[in-house]
Amino acid sequence: MLFNDWIQQGRELGASDLHLESGSPLVARIRGDLAAVGEPIPAQRIIQAGQELLGAEAWSQFLARGSADASVAAAGIRCRMSLYRTIRGIAVAVRLLMPAVNDLRACNLHPDLGKLIGAGSGLAVICGPTGCGKSTTLAALIEEINTSSARNIITLESPLEYVFTNRRSFIRQREIPTHSPTFEQAVTDALRENPDVLVISEMRTPEVIRLTLSAAETGHLVLATMHSASCAEALSRICMSFPAEIQGSIRAQLADVLVGVVCQRLDFVAAHHLRVPRCEILLASTAAKGTLRAGQFSQIPNVILSGGEEGMWTFERYQRWMEQKTDWVQPALTQSALAEQTVKVVNLTPTPSGPPPARTAPEPQAEISIDEDVDLNELARQIEERMP
Repeated sequence: MLFNDWIQQGRELGASDLHLESGSPLVARIRGDLAAVGEPIPAQRIIQAGQELLGAEAWSQFLARGSADASVAAAGIRCRMSLYRTIRGIAVAVRLLMPAVNDLRACNLHPDLGKLIGAGSGLAVICGPTGCGKSTTLAALIEEINTSSARNIITLESPLEYVFTNRRSFIRQREIPTHSPTFEQAVTDALRENPDVLVISEMRTPEVIRLTLSAAETGHLVLATMHSASCAEALSRICMSFPAEIQGSIRAQLADVLVGVVCQRLDFVAAHHLRVPRCEILLASTAAKGTLRAGQFSQIPNVILSGGEEGMWTFERYQRWMEQKTDWVQPALTQSALAEQTVKVVNLTPTPSGPPPARTAPEPQAEISIDEDVDLNELARQIEERMP
């Protein structure tokens, strides 16, 4: 498949996202920055790749709707992709997911996030802007449960991203609309499927939020994500999704079921060449619940600031923890990752004219004789001494 070549190229570059558009070169997001790679891609190649990925039925739906979301495994890499139309033709946005599901430590997250899954029931919200790694953090929390306790976990995702392996827990993954037509229907059905943990990939509508609160209220641990810039904003958005006359009762319901909120942003740690989450963590303390019931969302940052001993973190305090952290976990080093050093990223800028500079021949190196009974350590030392 043509798509496999692009995904493999993106992985070799160390990209987190790829963007393809008819008549434009492949654009890769590397450590947060965009770079154009290679030559413009003909429209027909993108159309062919889209047809191969979606299949005949989904391709017809895409042509009628103008957009489509899917998750696929290409070149051995799990990807989340979105196809859509633009003025130039068809475009594809691709998120390259981690090759395996990691726990909190492997994701370089603070252990205090584990407090979100310690409760038997309630609501834990993971929030942040688009592309900040919410899905990866959510997957890490699920994997923590999976390896530590025997629970029935039902995930509702659109599209399905990480694929889990049952360890101590039993994980049932459902994709919207493949396995259920809507999130509303899927949440309603899930409550009859004996879950201990319910995972909702995104709370998008007031009805989904209402059903999520009800699920958390009826004895289930619910993990959900949403878009927001802070913990206070996330709580405010949940309450403001409802009519003004019932917002008071929604705040009280939310305060009763809340386990915690994590808001994260991605930072680049130059010393270790890593992009890692920087988090704000709010836990459901007595002060947090009282502030929420009163609707005083502007006071939430003060609650977090004074709740350090209870496991709460401001962005600034979390940043100081990151600066002191020494045991960073590097992603698994693969041959394709090593190729990042040699892959040439070509921007659309003119190159200087004129003949290329002449290359000088390397100086000859002294020969190393190898006997039959060679000492390999001594041989390695000699080779290292002769390396330029």
